[in-house]
Amino acid sequence: MTSTKEPVRKMLLSGGAGLVGQNLVLSLKQRGYSHITVLDKHAHNLSLISARHPDVIVREVDLAVPGAWMDDLAHADTVVMLQAQIGAKHRSLFERNTIDTTDLVLEAMRRHSAPHLIHVSSSVVNSVAEDDYTRTKREQEQMVLTSGLANVVLRPTLMFGWFDRKHLGWLARFMRKVPAFPIPGHGRYMRQPLYVRDFCDVIVKCVANRLVGGPYNITGTEQIDYIDIIRTIRDTLGVRTPIVRIPYWLFDGLLRTWALFDSNPPFTTDQLRALVAGDEFDSDDWPEIFGVTPTPFRQAIRETFLDPTYSQVELEF
Repeated sequence: MTSTKEPVRKMLLSGGAGLVGQNLVLSLKQRGYSHITVLDKHAHNLSLISARHPDVIVREVDLAVPGAWMDDLAHADTVVMLQAQIGAKHRSLFERNTIDTTDLVLEAMRRHSAPHLIHVSSSVVNSVAEDDYTRTKREQEQMVLTSGLANVVLRPTLMFGWFDRKHLGWLARFMRKVPAFPIPGHGRYMRQPLYVRDFCDVIVKCVANRLVGGPYNITGTEQIDYIDIIRTIRDTLGVRTPIVRIPYWLFDGLLRTWALFDSNPPFTTDQLRALVAGDEFDSDDWPEIFGVTPTPFRQAIRETFLDPTYSQVELEF
């Protein structure tokens, strides 16, 4: 890992209206950074940034389509690449929203000689799973590593925290609505959840020091079974929803039925297979490398779901 000490003057977050982007804007602002531009195609989620941070420039753009947005990268000191398709029923969406967008962001960076790229990859590049998300994240990472641009690549595991629309945040909202919470099989699927605020602290260190290197495996420091994660969320919320184990085949069938009526389901059969795949991801000593102290899991869960300002804010899919 190499480091320089030049100050960052202009930040650009591509795909910056999601879980990481929303939290990263907060972290950057808290540390005195300004001149932040967020590019994303989701109008509602961008509006949440504008409402809280009127000084942040937001652009509602489709990064898979060439356009004037590419000139926003002019004079950018650091680009944080966040865009990716997480879940979908159709393979074409993964190609479009992960691969095509990356190709254009990298092209714009070269055109404007942007000096520094922070790429948020994923631990799934080392997964035993074979699905469209895993495949396109691997390809996206390779595009960055072979781009010729100065970059640092970060591979986080499953993240949770404020503005979580897809993972633990959705599960918590679902838990409040149903009479019983279903768990596939025995539920003893080891997870390594990463608190998004800790991950944003890592990104800020990369921004501040213009770090180049990696890939770095940024894995949650506590190993927790999926069923225990659900129990911790339930206890934190103070609800009494019973947790019910159901056979894997039945859980899979319920997801397939749900997908017939929902064009963008929050949980897919691919994600179910990834849950039970048995991955255990290696981790670099990121607390030491980046000088970030991890937040204990139970404390992070309390902050996520009990914070009076941000715990009730919901992003749209």
